[in-house]
Amino acid sequence: MGVIEREPFRVRIKVRHYELDTLGHVNHAVYHSYGEVARLELVEKAGGLAGGLAAARQAAVLLESHIVFRRELRAGDEVDVSCVTKFGGGKTFRMDSTITKTDGTVAAEITCTLGLMDLERRKLVDDPKAAMERAGVDVAVLCGEA
Repeated sequence: MGVIEREPFRVRIKVRHYELDTLGHVNHAVYHSYGEVARLELVEKAGGLAGGLAAARQAAVLLESHIVFRRELRAGDEVDVSCVTKFGGGKTFRMDSTITKTDGTVAAEITCTLGLMDLERRKLVDDPKAAMERAGVDVAVLCGEA
């Protein structure tokens, strides 16, 4: 049996007029906001915003964000913002997003490094994937495997 390729999680967003800069395209900071919308929607879908993480006094924290701008976005454009989580070893993990126009044109790519913070100790937990699983977060959903 072959490997099944799954589509990454996506959320559709319409560009609003107040998000434009003086050049008439989306302000650079707004792209980051679009990525944040997708990250939060994905974490919510995986069960990470309510319940277990809050009870464990843990929360994801953004440590670094990098964006590559490919094409401009203008008022009225609709975009799909994908998000997928990638765990490795250590205290950090990545959540990557692609902002794609409805015609398939990639407008931007965002790579974020995050950690899972213990809110009592104000320190990152050693194994965020395992901590999320213990808290009842569906890690398969975060990673696009479910």
